[in-house]
Amino acid sequence: MDNYNFKEIEAKWQKKWDEMQLHKTLEDTSKPEFYMLEMFPYPSGNLHMGHVRNYSIGDVIARFKRMNGYNVLHPMGWDSFGLPAENAAIKHGIHPSKWTWDNIDNMRRQLKQLGISYDWDREVATCHPDYYRWTQWMFLQFYKNGLAYRKKSYANWCPSCKTVLANEQVVDGRCERCGSEVSKKNLEQWFFKITAYAERLLNDIERLEGWPDKVKVMQKNWIGKSQGAELLFKVDGTDQVIPIFTTRPDTVFGVTYIVLAPEHPLVEALTRGTSYEAKVNKFIEKVHRMSEIERTSTETEKEGIFIGAYAINPISGDRVPIWIANYVLLDYGTGAVMGVPAHDQRDFQFAKKYNLPIKVVITPKDSALNAEEMKEAYEEPGIMVNSGQFNGISSQDMMDKIIEYAEKKGLGKRKVNYRLRDWLISRQRYWGAPIPIVYCDRCGIVPVPEHQLPVMLPTDVEFTGQGESPLAECESFVHTTCPVCGGPARRETDTMDTFICSSWYFMRYTDPHNAEMPFDKEKAARWMPVDQYVGGVEHAILHLLYSRFFTKVLYDLGYSPVDEPFVNLLTQGMVLKDGSKMSKSKGNVVSPEEIVDKYGADTARLFILFAAPPEKDLEWSDQGVEGCYRFLNRVWRIVGESLPLYRKDGRNFTQLSHADKELRYKTHYTIKKVTEDISTRFNFNTAISAIMEMVNALYQYADLEEEQKNPDVISEALDNLVILLSPFAPHITEELWHRMGHEESIHMVPWPDYDSKALIKDEMQLVIQVNGKVRDKITVPRDENEDNIKQMAMGTEKIKTLVDGKDIVKVIYVKGKLVNIVVREV
Repeated sequence: MDNYNFKEIEAKWQKKWDEMQLHKTLEDTSKPEFYMLEMFPYPSGNLHMGHVRNYSIGDVIARFKRMNGYNVLHPMGWDSFGLPAENAAIKHGIHPSKWTWDNIDNMRRQLKQLGISYDWDREVATCHPDYYRWTQWMFLQFYKNGLAYRKKSYANWCPSCKTVLANEQVVDGRCERCGSEVSKKNLEQWFFKITAYAERLLNDIERLEGWPDKVKVMQKNWIGKSQGAELLFKVDGTDQVIPIFTTRPDTVFGVTYIVLAPEHPLVEALTRGTSYEAKVNKFIEKVHRMSEIERTSTETEKEGIFIGAYAINPISGDRVPIWIANYVLLDYGTGAVMGVPAHDQRDFQFAKKYNLPIKVVITPKDSALNAEEMKEAYEEPGIMVNSGQFNGISSQDMMDKIIEYAEKKGLGKRKVNYRLRDWLISRQRYWGAPIPIVYCDRCGIVPVPEHQLPVMLPTDVEFTGQGESPLAECESFVHTTCPVCGGPARRETDTMDTFICSSWYFMRYTDPHNAEMPFDKEKAARWMPVDQYVGGVEHAILHLLYSRFFTKVLYDLGYSPVDEPFVNLLTQGMVLKDGSKMSKSKGNVVSPEEIVDKYGADTARLFILFAAPPEKDLEWSDQGVEGCYRFLNRVWRIVGESLPLYRKDGRNFTQLSHADKELRYKTHYTIKKVTEDISTRFNFNTAISAIMEMVNALYQYADLEEEQKNPDVISEALDNLVILLSPFAPHITEELWHRMGHEESIHMVPWPDYDSKALIKDEMQLVIQVNGKVRDKITVPRDENEDNIKQMAMGTEKIKTLVDGKDIVKVIYVKGKLVNIVVREV
């Protein structure tokens, strides 16, 4: 054959597959169905190597399942709303819509260039009105069912740009656009009530048997269920009450101060007009320049200030000072914590720093603690002291006794708390799905009627990077008519968090052209839940948790046929270069397009799948890429050189030489190995390695004299080589399959079964040991008797030399494995 011209071959077959609609999902109810999905990308402009890895993994599984008789749904789309499009509009003077759609066109071209087997008829883009119409519809369902609400919340604010910033626009506490110091601004914003589903989200994690344990642990920790008590601390001299949740009600007698979040509404009420007001406000401003991550980090120094007020401990009656501190967040628990420095290390360090009292209320069974001598908090169980009528009981018993006492006296109650907070969905941006709400002076908050959806994004907006969202400056968008009274009204100018768009897209794929509903329940029931989901572990919490939440809500409302979206989850590792994640700033980015142009898509795919198991990080290697390219050339040559002997039909395996049997063994061993590696373990690297070994065996067979080669055996090997390689390298295998005389696509050929009889060898290899150490190997007939095997082992030149002049104590034969010769010096 001619040389391996990957550019010509890959372009040829990509065009033919499109014309044949080879990858279109068929309405074929005779086959079992399999939903294969990789996380859809943000259309940033170009694919990176992480994309190539993600989509190559999914493509192997999809192709393998099709060849095993499944009707496969394998769609692709675009998570296409988001901040980078607005930044591009400001920087380059190009509309976010044009920037986004141009990027989508380019990335779609790149995916087709990789030969990924997507059904492009089901393509979705979250920025298309046909899609975000239904995102808005879902918002309305949440709103109607009490799961969407509006309240004041703090947002990042740049005083120079006079605009709200997303967390990703704040770098080291400063605006990424102008460098000004960022503060916080209290704004009315929209939330989804995900906390209403906290318990179900937590409990149902145990059902996710096909998910990695690390992802399940991350979700459990993020939901963060804790059990304890909510105790009511009254503000001294007022009627105000501060509820405080604690997991350690047994330590309540040791409270020597309480801490409010700086944003707590009581702070302003208790300091207004007092001598503390100015100092407290200055401290709050300082805290507002910190991110939540900084505030809660164990590395951050804990700072606070007394606000001049006191609270009454509901159990002990002690009067304790009220502080605010940077480590308490308003949205976690009740936004207030009790300080027990003797029995909490953070509180201990805070008390030492600000010279606050330390009161011991739990001691070890056999010794007493002196607060003045303590070097750290005592956090272990023990015996209650300094705790009134509860003295002398164990701290474990104290938990329930205090809760019972508080409930009886009306001073508190047993409570379960979650770290999970309600989902802030408002974004003060243009390029997102508009929130379908209007505000009427007469009617208040009014949802847009469903028949008026979508609320379209206007195109006549200006991007300056200054002031509020461009939507707020667009008069034609803001001013509208109230759907209830017909009077003048104002549209909501916030758009939705893009995580909402990606929380239901997998259901839209099941019915992407439905103009009446987001998806038909019966069609969704055919495919959902997703059988195999593939994506980065960085999405373990937000995207995966939000998708589970959305699915449960839609299930409860009768729209979704399932209450969990993904049966199996594979989180692939990163692609590294020189030990680091690829990034422009590090100068270690490898362009997929350059690799495809130089070596071909099949080489790029093969390397990315061969270099490491999919769940592990992969170190980029130019030599590894070249090695995969050389391997494909070897495949091309061995098939070409063997074509004169190739026959499609009428094969007979009765009269076989030893060499024939060895090649058949390698062929069927490889079928078994590759099948198991793909279907049960996703060990693509070891599957490819087995195929490489099979190619080596084919070359050894090809070195035989012509009269020693069996056309039937080599034909069988070639068929299976090309079929087994096809999910990994789809273009070269399609070309070879047709050059071998086949008319149908190789990707529609049934996956081969191995012949168990071909795996039974006439000969076996045994290890020979002397005094337990491996010294040699021999090949013997499989049915040879034990005495002959022992004689053969003793008769090799190497063994004869080793045992010469020594006393042979005994010879042990372990059937099918080894011969051990025990000797001793004479």
